[in-house]
Amino acid sequence: MGEDYYIATSTFEWFPGVRIHHSRDLVNWEVVSMPLSSTKLLNMEGVEASGGIWAPCLSYSNGLFYLIYTVVKGHLNPVFETPNYLTTAPSIQGPWSDPIYLNSSGFDPSLFHDDDGRKWLVNMERDYRKAMRGENWFVGIVLQEYDERQKKLVGKPVNIFRGTDLMCTEGPHLYKRNGWYYLMCAEAGTGYEHAETLARSRSIEGPYEVHPKNPVLTSWEGPRNGLPSGQCPRGKLYEMGSSYIKKAGHASICDTPEGRWLMVHLCGRPLPGTDCCVLGRETSIQEVEWREDDWLYLKHGGNHPMEYLELPGEIPVREELKKSGVRVEYGFESQEEFNGKFLMDFQTLRMPRDPMDINVTARPGWLRMVGRESIFSRFRQSLMARRQVDFSFRAETVMEFHPEDYTQSAGLIWRYDEDNQYYLFISFDNETARLTVNVITVVQGKVVRFETLPIENEAGIFTLGVEVHEHGGRFYYLEKGEKKSIGGYLDACCLSDDRINGAFTGAFVGICVQDVRDQKQYADFRSFVYEAQ
Repeated sequence: MGEDYYIATSTFEWFPGVRIHHSRDLVNWEVVSMPLSSTKLLNMEGVEASGGIWAPCLSYSNGLFYLIYTVVKGHLNPVFETPNYLTTAPSIQGPWSDPIYLNSSGFDPSLFHDDDGRKWLVNMERDYRKAMRGENWFVGIVLQEYDERQKKLVGKPVNIFRGTDLMCTEGPHLYKRNGWYYLMCAEAGTGYEHAETLARSRSIEGPYEVHPKNPVLTSWEGPRNGLPSGQCPRGKLYEMGSSYIKKAGHASICDTPEGRWLMVHLCGRPLPGTDCCVLGRETSIQEVEWREDDWLYLKHGGNHPMEYLELPGEIPVREELKKSGVRVEYGFESQEEFNGKFLMDFQTLRMPRDPMDINVTARPGWLRMVGRESIFSRFRQSLMARRQVDFSFRAETVMEFHPEDYTQSAGLIWRYDEDNQYYLFISFDNETARLTVNVITVVQGKVVRFETLPIENEAGIFTLGVEVHEHGGRFYYLEKGEKKSIGGYLDACCLSDDRINGAFTGAFVGICVQDVRDQKQYADFRSFVYEAQ
């Protein structure tokens, strides 16, 4: 829109589900809207880990912003539960309309505004029967008209593109240029063989011809995995190329005021020497160009992503983007500070923050968190965490906590999901009537380590931390001013997309409180520090 760029990114099972970022220079981005900010628009209670919001699509037409999104309620069963919704707003800040249900035939919906005023929904289609037979259940891209006056889909859905031999066809977007309809789709799964396919047709319903140099974007340079026909690849490593930008795909395009064209796409960056993307899914940008044959190409040639994008002129970069070793300390001295950067950086699981559970009003200068369900619950956890955005970092919190029973816990958590997490916490031993410091290590659903030690702390104020250096880290705590390690070595790869089935979010670090007996014991947090190393 003019000189303004907007991008909508998904937060999966982490509330708020969708964050909309704004930039005018493609370098400095800030969150300007969290449109699905209420349970009326988004209820993710009980959704599976890495479910929730997948691949939202933001568009603009005739004075309205349109946001299309899927609430993936189940993706680890053969059927999937994928209702698709639409909400609109006159401004990027809202107010966003009540959700309009569209369909549930598949995920990755996208809305195309044709130049004749008609609007069309495209989404991938899943055939659960094929999934049950172990076959390729991605059966193509479905097109259906959306009637804005009736606020519903009309006519019959039509499968317009069944994909290429890369398989796993998803993430569709439609564009129109020079009389051609262009269909961009992600293929080959979202692992290391991820790719972007481009096809075109003179008719919106096809048939679509595939780009002569397809795929137009991929990080992959090695052979196929040799999996049985119909199955998606899962990123078995051969040669991945020299760029550290891997898993390139799920792309969309836009033009700039200067007439340049850009492609924004999903990617991942593994830990050095591994295939472990502990930072989860990230976003990259490439410059593309239309050539005389009316096909789109990466401007630098080939189909592999570049690590850098040249931008015109001098662009002032925010200080925190310039520095290495960025340190962010969150205090809770005021409601404004809490409502500002802290709530921009920190997220809650599946449901919006409930002030009855988490607030800064009960004790000024402190963040109070009331203990709710366990760290294994998909329903009501009292937990706030931020994404890990650096391979090496330190996180530390200072809290006051007075547990009276072993069912009451509070501390620092480094987690991927309910089945893969490391938790350092303070609790109480009923038999000895002493406070304890404890570590739980959960890997692929199994508790592989539980360590507990008595701790002397009459004041009840605890300092807990974790230090991570690329491939792993260690928890620590302070006792009488002395720094002590506990819990052994924590393998970072256990918290990566590539070690967990159907996982997409990357690792998080944060604070949480549990009271699995009465759900009323609380902990007060004075500060939280996140420091890149």
